[in-house]
Amino acid sequence: MLIDIQDLSTQSIRPYGWVLGKAMPQDCGLPAFSNADISFWQEHIFDPGAGGEVEVLSVIYRNTQRTITSLEVHRLTEQAVIPLTGSIIQILAFSLPDGSPDTAGLRAFRVPVGQGICMRPGCWHATRVDSAEVRCLMLTRGSTTVDLVAHLAARSSLAESEITSVYATLPA
Repeated sequence: MLIDIQDLSTQSIRPYGWVLGKAMPQDCGLPAFSNADISFWQEHIFDPGAGGEVEVLSVIYRNTQRTITSLEVHRLTEQAVIPLTGSIIQILAFSLPDGSPDTAGLRAFRVPVGQGICMRPGCWHATRVDSAEVRCLMLTRGSTTVDLVAHLAARSSLAESEITSVYATLPA
């Protein structure tokens, strides 16, 4: 299956989560302030899930392969990814009622520096880059990171996440 890479937009990403890095909203009722020296506004309220603690991670993505052979999902928490040094390609899929990925509905989005995405719990995903490496900032649940590291380093069973095999390709 060939997955076209789409531009990121609030509408296109809505089923999977939220775009981060939008323009400052005008008169939206959210906490916001702007003057000549600074502007800030509420972008999103991150939900790490019941009993979870928000963790900020540095992540360096290096996978430039156009073939997608696996997807991961985090069942308890949202996960936000914000590229800092280059754009990323975020591959996303819904969860079917049995929890498996809807591979027929796989989508890929280019996420540029200055924007990011926050994926809903249960959103299957993988990340690719066009260049040698891209540093990102990630918001996630601390226990989800511990769970994933234990699995990747020692093949422990996953409790909060799942990784499954798929096969799809991105255009060259």
